[in-house]
Amino acid sequence: MRFAQIDRILSLEPGKSITAVKGLALSEEYLKDHFPRFPVMPGVLMLESIFQASMYLVRVTEDFRHSMVVLKESRNFRFNGFVQPGHQLVVNATIQSETDNITKLKTEGLIDGKPSVGGVLFLERFNLADRDMAAEATDNHMRNQFRINYARLLDQLNTA
Repeated sequence: MRFAQIDRILSLEPGKSITAVKGLALSEEYLKDHFPRFPVMPGVLMLESIFQASMYLVRVTEDFRHSMVVLKESRNFRFNGFVQPGHQLVVNATIQSETDNITKLKTEGLIDGKPSVGGVLFLERFNLADRDMAAEATDNHMRNQFRINYARLLDQLNTA
C-alpha cells in the first residue's frame, strides 16, 4: 500500500514555502480500522502529509539534486484536531534554515482554516551514490520519478 498523502500543491516558492492539500475520502483503506465508528486520519499520516509537502519544497528548491530527502527529526509536534472524511488537511511548510545536508522547516496543518497539527521538521538530503557508487542509476531513476510526481501534483492546480 502506498501512502500518497498530498493530493495537490496549491503554491510553492522555492527556498521559502509550500502549501499543499490532502483531501480525506471515506474510501481510504486505513479508515476501515481507524476507527470504524469514528473514521479519522491517523496522526502519523497527518505528519506524513506534512513531511511529503516539505520534501517537495526541499526537492524543488535544490532542483531535485538529491535522490533522498528523509525525515531526520521532528520536534514539538502538537495535534489539536481530527481530519474526517470529506475534510481537507491544508499543509504549510516554511524553510527556516539549511546546512549542507539538513533543512529545518516550520510546519502546520489546517482543518477548515483552524490549526490542527504543527511542529518543526528536520529533513536530511543525500544521494545513494554518495555512499555506494553503484547506486548512481538508482539516484537518477528516483530523481526522475519525483520530478514526474511533482509535475502531476502541480498540474492538478493548473487544471482545477
